[in-house]
Amino acid sequence: MIKHIVCFKLKDNSAAECEKAREVLMSMKGQVEQIRDIQVGIDFLHSERSYDLILEVLLDSREDMEAYQSHPYHVGVVKKHMHAVRSASVAVDYEC
Repeated sequence: MIKHIVCFKLKDNSAAECEKAREVLMSMKGQVEQIRDIQVGIDFLHSERSYDLILEVLLDSREDMEAYQSHPYHVGVVKKHMHAVRSASVAVDYEC
């Protein structure tokens, strides 16, 4: 199993924009067949070191991770949106 985690800081981290980004990320469920499980959380603390959103995706294998990364829906819809609204992001991918 592979866990793919991405934290996003948004240019506009208002509640409405965080929820919109969450909906876009969650829209991968059922669209990207490699995703075994997906969770998206919105930060409530809003400290100086906080990120606004966390994406957690569970995949079966490294091959599924590669397919997920290049999936047309992920690239054309989700990444396109997130790249437009984020000011920063960090990621961790690990085997679990």
